Amino acid sequence: MVDFFQAIYDWIIGFFGIGNFIKIINSGDYSSFLTYDGFISIIGPLFPIVLVLEVLMALVLRKFKAIDYKISFFSYVLNAFIGRFISIAAIVFCIGLFEKYAIFKTTFTWYWFIYGYIVWEFGHFIYHYLGHKVRLFWCLHSTHHAPQAMNLSVSYAHFFLEGPYADVIRTTVCILLGVNPPMLFVIMFVDGFYGGFIHIGEQLMKDGKLGFLYKYILTPSHHRVHHAKNPLYMDTNFCNLLNIWDRVFGTYQPEKENLSIEYGITREMKPNSFLDSYFGEFACLLKDVYKAPGLKNKFLYIFMPPGWSHTGDHKTATIARNEFLKMEHATIQNEEEPKFNADKSKMVIQE
Repeated sequence: MVDFFQAIYDWIIGFFGIGNFIKIINSGDYSSFLTYDGFISIIGPLFPIVLVLEVLMALVLRKFKAIDYKISFFSYVLNAFIGRFISIAAIVFCIGLFEKYAIFKTTFTWYWFIYGYIVWEFGHFIYHYLGHKVRLFWCLHSTHHAPQAMNLSVSYAHFFLEGPYADVIRTTVCILLGVNPPMLFVIMFVDGFYGGFIHIGEQLMKDGKLGFLYKYILTPSHHRVHHAKNPLYMDTNFCNLLNIWDRVFGTYQPEKENLSIEYGITREMKPNSFLDSYFGEFACLLKDVYKAPGLKNKFLYIFMPPGWSHTGDHKTATIARNEFLKMEHATIQNEEEPKFNADKSKMVIQE
């Protein structure tokens, strides 16, 4: 029984990430909080604490639905050890392999930190864009988009191989472009913390635009757009904090006041099913590859965007978005045309 309660205690300490914080408190050396590790020990637990507050707020407002946390919870349990260790190994491997090929070297200074973060966002954009545009990578990423509600726990909903895949691309880009490895780990920490925060739900932050910051960075509102399955919103806002690369590549999309967000993925799936969210896209891909005629089509199903079909009846996000924009443009024209004619009639009468 003692071992059981000890295991529960260790799990709680691990989940909230307060082990190092407790060690510093017990040591009595509070100056350690001024070090990098000390700073991490203070900032690290904030995210899980806010997650608990979000759940409590939902309970108070009677808006809590356990089903909204099901996919995220089981993903967290499954990924807690496997994905984390693979990611660390992938990062270390990429640093060792590519550091000698860096185009130049940077130092741990504030101006190189700004450069490093912009480069990191570029790497993040590449990984995230491929995660939506290459079907094999979408199989890894779709678990994160499967939840049909937005809350902080969604940041835990990932297929266990997505983290390593993302870190290989982001780390490789950063190291080849000269980002200092120690600084890279600081950037990863900041990105991880903010990347979790932008999943905050409406219970704690209804608007999610962060005031004037909405114009300069990607906010929870922008990321809610990214998680939407509305045609206008699909495959937009790929960056995490800085929206520079979304603006450069034309994937930036602000939230529209008159368009409510619908969360989830467009494929028909069992509502809030962990197994379907975790393995469903792989099953669909294998089915399409098996039925596809010829080796070329089988290959294309793996690497073309989700929704691509060898029959030519494509249902990709790009096509759905373009069709929506055409319909929206036609609707606006139809609404403006009567008004224009009415104004023209008035002018004739006056003459």
